[in-house]
Amino acid sequence: MSGSTFVDTNILLYARDASEPDKQPVAESILAELWESRGGRVSIQVLNEYFVNATQKLDPGMSADDAWEDIESLMVWEPVPLDTALISRTFATHSRYGLSWWDSMIVAAAERGGCSTILSEDLSDGQRYFGITVVNPFVGTGPKRGA
Repeated sequence: MSGSTFVDTNILLYARDASEPDKQPVAESILAELWESRGGRVSIQVLNEYFVNATQKLDPGMSADDAWEDIESLMVWEPVPLDTALISRTFATHSRYGLSWWDSMIVAAAERGGCSTILSEDLSDGQRYFGITVVNPFVGTGPKRGA
């Protein structure tokens, strides 16, 4: 992977989800590569979603302390902040592409973060938004998880 890569919540969750034996090693490998290359980006939205889902929806769930430790590590990736400019760009994304509000916020944050790629299971693999390409690294690895 070259350039900055925006990582959606589901990638982070799969890396911690032992109940997904097909997807967990894929997610772990991707995150390891992004740590090594220092090419990962996330947003404040992603960090919030990660904490809630990791502590409440994973089975077994993570402790709040463990989830927080992950978030503290991910802060090295300089999370894209949620502010009025991002909300405005989210609306423009939503209007132009017809994405859900939350997916529009992911695209807007990836754009602001200078990313060339979004890794996500929720957006359509191969789709381009504002020149950013979506990659679903789990194509062909099993059923989709709702995050």
